[in-house]
Amino acid sequence: MPLRPILLTVFIATGVLALACGSGDPTLPAPNGSAVWDFLQESDYQENWELWPGKGELYQGGEPHGALFTSYLNPIAFDALKDLAGSIPNGGIIVKENYTPDAVFDLITLMYKVDGFDPENNDWFWAKIGAAGDVQAEGKVAGCQACHGVGRENDFVLTSALK
Repeated sequence: MPLRPILLTVFIATGVLALACGSGDPTLPAPNGSAVWDFLQESDYQENWELWPGKGELYQGGEPHGALFTSYLNPIAFDALKDLAGSIPNGGIIVKENYTPDAVFDLITLMYKVDGFDPENNDWFWAKIGAAGDVQAEGKVAGCQACHGVGRENDFVLTSALK
């Protein structure tokens, strides 16, 4: 077999495998708590992502999260919220920093839209990660799905309308 058809076959197979195993975008992390944590650190999300519009830093929180929140959206999620797109597209990430009543950073809880991850729950990957990067919960977290499920018509987002 000539070299070009072999290279084309390898290229196509690699692309299909990449799409099947992750988000399809090599710049986005795999749906895995540790991979997402590493991605957040590499992205320097606190400096480079947008705060939730109208919320600012250390706004009033509540159970089951912390007493205070600071929420960040990556550009994909921010644009969908700003444009009232109706839902967050694949690759959208919402990070909620959870703080104690005395404003000590405790952990993050996050939502990450991954195409095909969990179609029954709008493909959201959920994670709870401690301040030191220890993954405490990840994946199809029943508590996250149940609570945010009341906002199913708003793509499981509870803080602001997407339409």
